[in-house]
Amino acid sequence: MTELDICAICLFLSIVALLSASHPHRKTSVLKMDEASLSVTNEIENDMMLYVVSDHCYKCLPQLLGIIPARPASGTPTTVGFVVGTQHALTLQLNSTSANLEQCNVNFHFGEQGNYSLWVKNLNEPSLVSCSMITDSEPINSYLPILFAFLVFALLAALSAVWNTVKRLDVVTNLLLCLGSTVETERLINSELGTPNRLVDASMESIIPATTGRRLRSLDTFRGLALVIMVFVNYGGGHYWFFRHESWNGLTVADLVFPWFVFIMGTSIGLSLSGSLRSGVKRTHLLWKIFWRSLQLFLIGVIIVNPNYCQGPLSWDSLRIPGVLQRLGFTYLIVAILDLVVARDRLTNLSSETCWYSVHDVCLYWPTWLFVIAFETIWLCLTFLLPVPDCPTGYLGPGGIGDFGQYQNCTGGAAGYIDRWLLGNNHIYQMPSSRVVYQSVMPFDPEGVLGSINSVLMAFLGLQAGKILLHYRDQHRQIITRFLIWGFILGIISAVLTKCSRNDGFIPVNKNLWSLSYVTTLSCLAFVALVVFYYLVDVKKWWSGTPFFYPGMNSILVYVGHEVFEEYFPFRWKMANNQSHAEHLAQNLVATSIWVIIAYLLYRKKIFWKI
Repeated sequence: MTELDICAICLFLSIVALLSASHPHRKTSVLKMDEASLSVTNEIENDMMLYVVSDHCYKCLPQLLGIIPARPASGTPTTVGFVVGTQHALTLQLNSTSANLEQCNVNFHFGEQGNYSLWVKNLNEPSLVSCSMITDSEPINSYLPILFAFLVFALLAALSAVWNTVKRLDVVTNLLLCLGSTVETERLINSELGTPNRLVDASMESIIPATTGRRLRSLDTFRGLALVIMVFVNYGGGHYWFFRHESWNGLTVADLVFPWFVFIMGTSIGLSLSGSLRSGVKRTHLLWKIFWRSLQLFLIGVIIVNPNYCQGPLSWDSLRIPGVLQRLGFTYLIVAILDLVVARDRLTNLSSETCWYSVHDVCLYWPTWLFVIAFETIWLCLTFLLPVPDCPTGYLGPGGIGDFGQYQNCTGGAAGYIDRWLLGNNHIYQMPSSRVVYQSVMPFDPEGVLGSINSVLMAFLGLQAGKILLHYRDQHRQIITRFLIWGFILGIISAVLTKCSRNDGFIPVNKNLWSLSYVTTLSCLAFVALVVFYYLVDVKKWWSGTPFFYPGMNSILVYVGHEVFEEYFPFRWKMANNQSHAEHLAQNLVATSIWVIIAYLLYRKKIFWKI
């Protein structure tokens, strides 16, 4: 990243700031984001009840939206106005008030800020009712800001690539030498956009794989990408539903990043401990560092998820205990100790003619595999066999209005029950994502106790990626092939567990539960993504990893910083219209870009916060 890149980023910040002011939006005192206006006109002489259910709500009971009075015998039709959601398609159902029987239903996907009319009238026979939807005014295109932002980023990437090529031409090099000082020009020519050099820093020695002699830049790039997306979605993601966590089963962009972060942590554990052991560090010393680092992560996490610390002492009565960093601390503790127990001071060099050479990166560590399989068996037994009061055994649903309202207080099944039993209702997350669609009323923590078992599995699969990098170092074809094989195997497992469906599988993909299929699916994607980053960054060196490399080098600082300073300028400011996706997107992109710049500046100063 050079001065040109800093100017380009500043240009981008200015453009996205103008985006919120220039993007047209329909001003209204009633409608908010993701809302539309619906007028229901009743032309029949019976009162009608309007029910609504989202297509995204699996096995949900229709919810009463309102009553439309009957048309007077000799009067005009009755019209009643409603506000409906636009995130997902809705099924509108009209029932007669007398017998509460369905008269007609309409499935329709409303557009944001649009105005619609639903006409209810009799057909030739009085007992037959017709419903027809009419668009009175067209909705706005709320996705144009995303397209605009994408084009801006693409332009910046193209400019950076062009500059990276042009600045190495002899003519440009000589021109820069003439215009500037020799030292500054040399720094400009050999900036981080070019071939990356190894950063020699005492604080980094413990995480540089001694087997390769250099730090794998692709790992930091992958970690940085996951972190940048995490910061963006935590800041709001423009208030688009696909940048928020899924209400229950399924995946959104927001559901990808935390597991990837856990996966890369597992990969780094394998490289770090191997390098430390080869350099002669005692296992007892490493064990102490593992315990201390895990404790630090847990304590910092408790402080971050309880922001009232700024207003005085923390209150135990409502202190949330689980959280992201707490989950990372526990996962790191288990996986690092596992690897420390079986890791070798020197890597075993097997002949390629050995019959089990192709799987020796797995077989050499068979005790850890037995432990992880046993650990996962515990998750399966607790999830599907633990009796939960007033709930069906093995329940994986969201409660609330899901499953036709039969299990309103069973959110998360065994996972929710264990958290409430061990930690108490007041010490877990009070506003789970299932409230949005399923209207669940029970507190549920997506970073709860039972899901931590599967986060260990996620990190362990990342550890396996690290073992592949260690045992097949500099054998790029072998590394890429094994990554793809692991991705294929995990993808097949996911397909079997989910039956390739969102809700009908044996174990659906579910971020709230950290279900087994969620881990296998995200691990599959992580192996494939790591192939891409490894090939582009470390093998071909076509890309230096900029700009994601920089936050990946300072991940803890960026994560903690973005949480602590979330509500402060310049990461947040008062918007002219807080019901505009464009303004929210501009604000969130600016805030995320600032953290990338901060990470770059810290990298230039060789400032790294390592726990």
